[in-house]
Amino acid sequence: MPKPTKKELELEQSIGELTADLQRLRADFENYHKRVETEKSQLTDLTKAATVMKLLPIIDTIERAIAHTPAEFADSPWAQGIAGLAKNLDKSLGELGLVRIQATPGTPFDPAHHEAVMMDEDAQGDHEVIAEELRPGYTMAGAVVRPSMVKVTRK
Repeated sequence: MPKPTKKELELEQSIGELTADLQRLRADFENYHKRVETEKSQLTDLTKAATVMKLLPIIDTIERAIAHTPAEFADSPWAQGIAGLAKNLDKSLGELGLVRIQATPGTPFDPAHHEAVMMDEDAQGDHEVIAEELRPGYTMAGAVVRPSMVKVTRK
């Protein structure tokens, strides 16, 4: 086998450098592509959350209307229609990933999910628990979109 010439050695070195450059460029492109996909996903989540935030006051109003329906109208088609509307809205928002935060009386107070706006100062105990939910809270994709507004007591 003949000894490679200087020109051949230079060409092999150049091919090696170009191959390394191509591999770095390919890796950079793959990282860029992954980053863009992650950013798209995050933007989609933020857009969903912003849209849901606009709908939450409407949901609150519908829930208050249902809770304060006079007994004589409870069986009317109108009241049943409003209740059906609330169920359909809950289902649609659930499909978007909106989950209601549990804030039933007696459950432990969690400042990451609950916002205490009232405190029962007369209660005695070592543990703070929820006495009443004043406004429901929600999470989306594991993040709190709106904390539950609660009254807290000690147990």
